[in-house]
Amino acid sequence: MKSLKSSVEESGKYVTQIIHFVNGVKRTFKHIDSESIKQGQFTKMKCKDGRSIFINDANVLCIEVFREEHEN
Repeated sequence: MKSLKSSVEESGKYVTQIIHFVNGVKRTFKHIDSESIKQGQFTKMKCKDGRSIFINDANVLCIEVFREEHEN
């Protein structure tokens, strides 16, 4: 699958994301491999430890992205 060259990739190899949902809930996901993010109805991403995360875009208000200092 072709990378969409998301601006998240510019933040670094691994990032932390705080995802704000429409119902007021927010979740923090750490160690996301920014190169693995694939957008669609469900945005898919992988974490450094091998976990996969699927987010239904229809339920998201905004996403905060933070570069992780130590990218080992």
